[in-house]
Amino acid sequence: MITFEGVSKVYPDGTVAVERLDMELPTGELTVLVGPSGCGKTTSLRMINRMVTPSTGRVLIDGVDVAGQDEALLRRGIGYVIQAAGLFPHRTIVENIMTVPALVGTSKKKARATAVELMERVGLTPSLADRYPVQLSGGQQQRVGVARALAADPPVMIMDEPFSAVDPIVREGLQAEFLRLQRDLGKTIAMVTHDIDEAIKLGDNVAVFQEGGRLAQFATPRELLANPADDFVAGFVGRDRGFRSLSFDSAAGLDVAPLSEVAGGPEQLVLDEAGRPLGWTGPGLGSTASPTPTGGAFQVTDSLRLVTDLAITSPVGVVVRVDEHGVADGVIRHTALMQQLEARRRREVDPA
Repeated sequence: MITFEGVSKVYPDGTVAVERLDMELPTGELTVLVGPSGCGKTTSLRMINRMVTPSTGRVLIDGVDVAGQDEALLRRGIGYVIQAAGLFPHRTIVENIMTVPALVGTSKKKARATAVELMERVGLTPSLADRYPVQLSGGQQQRVGVARALAADPPVMIMDEPFSAVDPIVREGLQAEFLRLQRDLGKTIAMVTHDIDEAIKLGDNVAVFQEGGRLAQFATPRELLANPADDFVAGFVGRDRGFRSLSFDSAAGLDVAPLSEVAGGPEQLVLDEAGRPLGWTGPGLGSTASPTPTGGAFQVTDSLRLVTDLAITSPVGVVVRVDEHGVADGVIRHTALMQQLEARRRREVDPA
């Protein structure tokens, strides 16, 4: 557990970066610090490994004040991932990952074996081990940064906007990979981002900071979207927080119609020989040989947010459900989806 007890940071010119911060980051969970620029989230993060010293208050890891620990030893026990990876350009990929194990006396052979294993764990092939950072893409470099932070198997990790320097497609892949890793490893993680969507997607908990370094709300993503603490939080989370809250509910409970629902109408679903959806035909749409793409399909394991987005963007207002093999097994019209979502909302408001 990482604990902030009455922590403030005031710079010599009088600027208040953090004001009386009391916060507990639970063990084994990922807590995301989010807020506008200059709100103190990065300053708070850097107090954990003593890159910034509090003016008042204490930061503790598992009950031990970090101020009383040797800085070098403290930092070796905390994985640190920063924007754009921050790799050593003159070292190979495997040497970058071996940095902390080498510092703590791990044999070169064992450190290299661990580094190669971590490369595979974060989705990098061992063939990249002897390349240099400049020879890798931005997404690959960021994976190396995560592997390096994990190399000493630290119980605590801090991450400062780790995925912000890559394009949206690579970023989404990195986020998914990191969520998988966290499910396997269960580290205690503090992460800073300026992106509320990323905070909601990745965080077990979200700490929303406001200007002046004050903590506006600490809650789970679901609680944050459902019950923002004040107008500032509501505004920061966004007016579409109801749509975002659909991310936490599965599509498994949706009542879908059989494929025959779209077999005899003006718009018809075209399937391949295996039963996988290819697209739509009909007035203003493509032909059987070249149908208009569906825009995507969903599985029962997907979220209601995805289904709703697909319904909005569908060329015919119909979303196709597929099984684990991609074979179509049902459809749901936009109107039917909205009716089911409204019924769900009413049950939440009045469970009786």
